[in-house]
Amino acid sequence: MLPKFSPSLMCMDLINFKSQINFLNRHADSYHVDIMDGHFVPNITLSPWFIEQLKRVATIPISVHLMVDDPAMWVDDVLEAGAEIVCCHAEAINGKAFRIAEQLHQHGKKFGVVINPETPVEAINPYLSVVDKVTVMSVDPGFAGQRFISETLNKITELKAILRNEPSYHYLVEIDGSCNQKTFKQIYDAGTDLFIIGNSGLFGLKQSIEQSWNAMREQFILETGIKL
Repeated sequence: MLPKFSPSLMCMDLINFKSQINFLNRHADSYHVDIMDGHFVPNITLSPWFIEQLKRVATIPISVHLMVDDPAMWVDDVLEAGAEIVCCHAEAINGKAFRIAEQLHQHGKKFGVVINPETPVEAINPYLSVVDKVTVMSVDPGFAGQRFISETLNKITELKAILRNEPSYHYLVEIDGSCNQKTFKQIYDAGTDLFIIGNSGLFGLKQSIEQSWNAMREQFILETGIKL
């Protein structure tokens, strides 16, 4: 399967919101929307209102990353706003994971789980059977532009091995944090399905989104040898 790319919209140029989304609709596989509550992580970023505006022009799935203390409290709002995939931190949903998964699946949407660099895969083993996507954080959550934590790649390898041994499991494996020319090859070689690309991997490369996308694509092909 060819790798998939999900632009992190907290890094986009909001002045050119519509033109950037119109271009990405034709090239990206999904959108990554970070919601931070200022408690689970110190920053505050996007919101359900942003998802509503995005939904008006997006033609590809919207994946929402809830960096919040109580993800269950946010699920209804992001679903109503237009999210297709809701990704919750394992560190915040102990005792709620199966309930959130069922709620999302009843609405025909997908359940994702996110694990921080320090969180082992074992922490999500009890409910991997109901997960549609696992996001491995390769940086500490909440800030852009951090150093890539290469030790997290072992989790990608472990998650793919579990998939091979559990044929009923169906999740995609995604990585979030410092996905760029310097890390594309090692991330791809670990078996990652979906790359979240932010400022260093996409939006900060060139002046226009078209130039940035083409530069990202060329860098990925050069580093991995994979023709997209």
